[in-house]
Amino acid sequence: MIEVFADIWCPFAYVGMVHLRAARDELAPSLPILVRAWPLEVVNGTPLDPRTVADEVADLRAQVAPELFTGLDPGHFPTTTIPALGLVAAARGQDPTGGETVGMTLRRWLFEEGRDISDPDVLAEAADAAAVEMPSAAWARAAVEAEHALGRARGVKGSPHFFVGDAESFCPTLRIARAGAHLQITLDHDRMRSWLSGCLGTDRPAAGGAPSAPA
Repeated sequence: MIEVFADIWCPFAYVGMVHLRAARDELAPSLPILVRAWPLEVVNGTPLDPRTVADEVADLRAQVAPELFTGLDPGHFPTTTIPALGLVAAARGQDPTGGETVGMTLRRWLFEEGRDISDPDVLAEAADAAAVEMPSAAWARAAVEAEHALGRARGVKGSPHFFVGDAESFCPTLRIARAGAHLQITLDHDRMRSWLSGCLGTDRPAAGGAPSAPA
């Protein structure tokens, strides 16, 4: 099993999840990805700023991921991800693969379709599509806070942080540095695959090429 601690509105986690799923699908298609919450608004003490995320997305698209983030709308950026992360936890509790599916759906809606995933109607649509009952606000917050505590106990450094058993890697696909007003970002296509292959004890030739945008 692969575990991922991440937040839905983190653009770096979106890139990481796309590459993780591509590597998993190549190396071990039946291996579940268990998605856990790393709530950045709790970690940072404030929600993410849509203008900052838009700037990060612009740098990601310009430098490493032109096929992603085609529809981010800062005007419809979520005000919180606690309910969305709670829905992911509820879906995962129903089916180990459910959290991965719902989490990627919400990421695609946010970054590719410009939808506000803090909108109750949007979350209800995601819950209906996954045949999951939308959890209460209290349940969602408790679940997210519990996963944040678990992540702290396991030494999570940020979003995304990946685990396979005792092996762990923080944001293995991207190398990020500040360069003035912009980020300097390097994408390593093979690093995620090599890390996962080492964890799983597999050794297949790389398929080559970057993962495509999620459908």
